[in-house]
Amino acid sequence: MVSLIDYGAGNVRSVHKSLTAAGANVKLVSDPSLISSSGAVVLPGVGSFDDCINAMQKQELLEAIRSFISTGGPFLGICVGYQALFEGSDEFESQEKGFGIFEGRVRRFPDSEEHKVPQIGWNAVEVLQDECPIFKGIKSGDYFYFVHSYYPQPSDEAIVATTTDYGVPFASSIWHENIYATQFHPEKSQKTGMKVLKNFIDLMS
Repeated sequence: MVSLIDYGAGNVRSVHKSLTAAGANVKLVSDPSLISSSGAVVLPGVGSFDDCINAMQKQELLEAIRSFISTGGPFLGICVGYQALFEGSDEFESQEKGFGIFEGRVRRFPDSEEHKVPQIGWNAVEVLQDECPIFKGIKSGDYFYFVHSYYPQPSDEAIVATTTDYGVPFASSIWHENIYATQFHPEKSQKTGMKVLKNFIDLMS
């Protein structure tokens, strides 16, 4: 069973649909007591960093998710669900703190005529960790779909699984032990995104 975290601040329908199409048995979860029994957890993200963190705090999901991660179960963060793993964000000069599982902050793309902010659309990844399980069958130059103005800047470069260039190079995904997270939206990335989701689901077997 894949628990898809529903904290009421984002549209989880497309993620639910894609995970199901990839072969997962998916359950929408907003009750923190149900997370510990999950086979895997997916934290989607739409909207602002503060909205995400505030909503999870109100529903007491932060500690439940952190506890699940500590058990070694597969975890996938998507977009703001990826950004939330870090210490904090520059969005709105945010005072909210993220999970703090990884050192680093979430930064905003610099404004430029060539690269409009937010980045909306397809962009290529460079795979830095070929052995990363969720990128099995994915190669450098493959395209994924992005919608974001902010991106995490990890202090530890060793956790960066892929990079992408949008005026500046940034960590478009990370991998550390049982934690996987992507700035791109696999649920909107057609065949390449479905491959990533299928690879993640396979981690439960």
